[in-house]
Amino acid sequence: MELNSVYNEGPAAPSATVVLLRDAPDDLEVFLVRRHGQSEVLGGAYVFPGGKVDAEDAEWAGRLDTSPQELHARLGEPELSPQQAAGLYVTAIRELFEETGVLLADVTPQQAATTWAALRDGPGFDELLAPTGVRLLASALHPWSRWITPVLSSVTRKRFDTRFFVATVPAGQVPGHDSHEATASVWLPARDALRRYWDGEIELAPPQIMSLTHLARHRSTASVLQAARSGPPPCIRPEPRDVDGARVLCYPGDPWHSQRDQALPGPTRLTWRNRRFEPDAGLAILLGD
Repeated sequence: MELNSVYNEGPAAPSATVVLLRDAPDDLEVFLVRRHGQSEVLGGAYVFPGGKVDAEDAEWAGRLDTSPQELHARLGEPELSPQQAAGLYVTAIRELFEETGVLLADVTPQQAATTWAALRDGPGFDELLAPTGVRLLASALHPWSRWITPVLSSVTRKRFDTRFFVATVPAGQVPGHDSHEATASVWLPARDALRRYWDGEIELAPPQIMSLTHLARHRSTASVLQAARSGPPPCIRPEPRDVDGARVLCYPGDPWHSQRDQALPGPTRLTWRNRRFEPDAGLAILLGD
């Protein structure tokens, strides 16, 4: 991963990401996919599956199991219309399915697997699923956080306004990777993913570092889902600055950030060193030790 110093004053593209969770014998695990090395967005890094809103996503609002008004309330973004809020849930479901094969819908595991195989042969999400009358399960998604790329972008040349959702995998479905946008996938405890990043085994972008740090404070899916339901998701607007020749990303609660109240556990800033962003206090502050 390379440091970029690109000013992009255009609007941040509306996007959605899904953090898949499962309970392991000793810890909570999260699902990560490795972006293709040639990808123009975070190539080679391990990320949560997701992507940009498509114009057609909002057209599925009537096929969700939850009303647009209720989904709008859960996101806690009054500037959005209920239709736009519903579209973000559809984006999350669509991108998760396209990238991992997990389909949050009233389908059997076999139907999900068969449809994913067909998707990789060429037809799009709408073309495959619209004729089936399938209902999408927006109720399976729980808003977790919102990340808005700053105008001075540090790890990508594009800006995104991404809603992070947490969800569990429907019984019988098995996530994978499409071998196109993603070349590998893995279930890992959040703490192990952070250790691997620290040891240089995997690359993580700042939103993934901070999100995994947040998740590392939990030991079960029930704990995460309870936290997600406890209030509106925090909106994270990183504020970058260059200090003594090093790029520093500041988060809410940092003395250099305009928002004084801390929004996430862990560090309030990450500094570019060793060809990556890392906290000044080292690995321990990420793990909560």
